Amino acid sequence: MAAKILCVDDEANIIELMRLYLKNEGYEVLVAGDGETALKLFREESPALILLDIMLPGRDGWSVCREIRQESQVPIIMLTAKGEVFDRVLGLELGADDYVTKPFEAKEVVARVRAVLRRTTPEDAGERDKEVHFDKLSVNLTTYELRVNGKKVDAPPKEMELLYHLASNPNKVFTRNQLLDEVWGFEYYGDSRTIDVHVKRLREKLEGVSDKWSLQTVWSVGYKFAVEA
Repeated sequence: MAAKILCVDDEANIIELMRLYLKNEGYEVLVAGDGETALKLFREESPALILLDIMLPGRDGWSVCREIRQESQVPIIMLTAKGEVFDRVLGLELGADDYVTKPFEAKEVVARVRAVLRRTTPEDAGERDKEVHFDKLSVNLTTYELRVNGKKVDAPPKEMELLYHLASNPNKVFTRNQLLDEVWGFEYYGDSRTIDVHVKRLREKLEGVSDKWSLQTVWSVGYKFAVEA
């Protein structure tokens, strides 16, 4: 069954362009021109991924993203105006997984959609789980499940991928650019602030959980998952 992609934008030419490219890739495309319609389709159709513009009539993309995150961890790629760093950072703070700046190449968006869906689609049951365990913490990228103190914690896919990558390499220091290259896994046009936002959100979820490991900043370099010797 073809994966459903919900495209939300009030510009008809952008919607038509994305519909054409995504259908050509074999996806089923749902479209909405405003926030309320987007939320209605999200609840009725359960799309596999949402492309969400910020500037919408009525409810804007921030409001829509915030409400969806209260109900679901479906991947969200925000569409933002070129150069609006504040917009991109706020979208990530609200739980978006990625963003694309306008004007964009449709092929770039399709590549990001394909990559996100590939990461969030469970692997064959017979394959070995991609999972790491530490004191009171486990991250499983086969099921995209984060557990803290034995309890499942909701987190966007990109946060789990970043934590898994760091925790799979304990005490290794990564620069922000390395993390962009190695975690995002495809040509990325954003900036290193993306990493800072995701780390901040992870720390909010993991604060005070254990004294045996921590997500540390290495000043002027990047980040590491520090583990006691």
